[in-house]
Amino acid sequence: MHLTTIQRILGLLMMVFSTTMLPPMLVSWWYADGAMAPFLTGFTLVLIAGFLFWLPVRGMRRELRVRDGFVVVVMFWSVLGLVGALPFYLSEQPLMSFTDAVFESMSGLTTTGATVLIGLDHLPPSILFYRQELQWLGGMGIVVLAVAVMPMLGVGGMQLFRAETPGPMKDNKLTPRITETAKALWYIYLSLTIACAGAYWLAGMSGFDAIAHSFSTVAIGGFSTHDASMGYFGSALIEMIAVVFMVLAGMNFALHFMAWRSLSLRPYLADSEVKTYLIILLLVSVVTVGYLYLTRTFATGYEALHHGLFQAVSIGTTTGFTTVAYSAWPGFLPVLLLFASFIGACANSTGGGMKVIRFLLLLKQGLREITRLVHPNAQIPVKVGNKAVPDRVVESVWGFFAAYVASFAVMMLILMASGLDQVTAFSAVAACINNLGPGLGEVGAHYGSINDLAKWVLCFAMLLGRLEIFTALVLLTPAFWRR
Repeated sequence: MHLTTIQRILGLLMMVFSTTMLPPMLVSWWYADGAMAPFLTGFTLVLIAGFLFWLPVRGMRRELRVRDGFVVVVMFWSVLGLVGALPFYLSEQPLMSFTDAVFESMSGLTTTGATVLIGLDHLPPSILFYRQELQWLGGMGIVVLAVAVMPMLGVGGMQLFRAETPGPMKDNKLTPRITETAKALWYIYLSLTIACAGAYWLAGMSGFDAIAHSFSTVAIGGFSTHDASMGYFGSALIEMIAVVFMVLAGMNFALHFMAWRSLSLRPYLADSEVKTYLIILLLVSVVTVGYLYLTRTFATGYEALHHGLFQAVSIGTTTGFTTVAYSAWPGFLPVLLLFASFIGACANSTGGGMKVIRFLLLLKQGLREITRLVHPNAQIPVKVGNKAVPDRVVESVWGFFAAYVASFAVMMLILMASGLDQVTAFSAVAACINNLGPGLGEVGAHYGSINDLAKWVLCFAMLLGRLEIFTALVLLTPAFWRR
């Protein structure tokens, strides 16, 4: 393992990341909110620390090995999650402990959207902007790593079977060079953000709120500048704009690239994962709206329609915006929506969850095993589209599912041992490992009241979910560190 090369990359990452504290400083100056000092101090400390890491090994330019790549990818979120907590920790408003500051930072960068803060409407605009900015940068990092970097490590979603399926992920990279791929994805991500911000502004949001919410919408993050989240605006038009961009951001960004390059909708229409994704969202939305209407939860069918549709898409894509307290809805709806987040969005999107393609493969494999009970000697391939998926890929998906369930169970038991009740522990782990945000029970509104041990476990759950389980767990195996 090339530790000096890893150290050099760490130093560069920290120096680049320090610049993310400059925009909030400008916001603080513009609004004169008196909160510039934490960002100035954080910028200086992170820049100096990164420079000191980088300086002794600045000439080390060895090519990264696969094992080095795993360390760099895990480091991307874990280290930046820690240094990103500095402005929160140094700020006097809000006054946060180190644990809370790291939780908020990690939640932002992993686009989880779980928060320990209350009274958002009264916080300095610079702090609010920084939270949104963390999610936006985290969302872009997810896309670039998933599409341009993780294929080289052989982990992730669609890249597991890119050589056997048609479509945009057949090759390792969308363009001949990783830098060009990253640049193309930046353009798409930025274009979606600008379009979303413009639509929000035209629908009635202030310029600040439009930009802030476009950051967390396109990143599938869910942070808001108001305690009432999207419900603050009381606008069905704004909610439907959010629905459109949440659905788009939950799709494979490689498909956006192919559609943009070909100026055609064919890449979406030919993709099995997108079809399954849209069908799942439609079914969950229909059930949610129908049940709300039948139980008279809202005064009119129109309210049931737009609140039900919004929550179904927001929770189903793991965004985490809310217009009402969905955890208080009647019957099975809160659990149904939480279960929808387990499936999540498409591979190589900014969304969380297990990813639709894995759910599709698990479903097809389960149906194949049932058919084999009737026809034990039959050769029944698992197909995605018109292509058979190799058994090695199906096995890896089952391996992922097993690791996911085992990790979930262990973290849930730790949370229950720390004093949380079953509903809170289950939903908190689900909301964090799926990068969703809002849970049920004690964490229905925020995570500020749970104990510090639970918060650190949930930080790990966020990291585990964002890195698709294996990427983080492989660093915990003795075999990884053997020569």
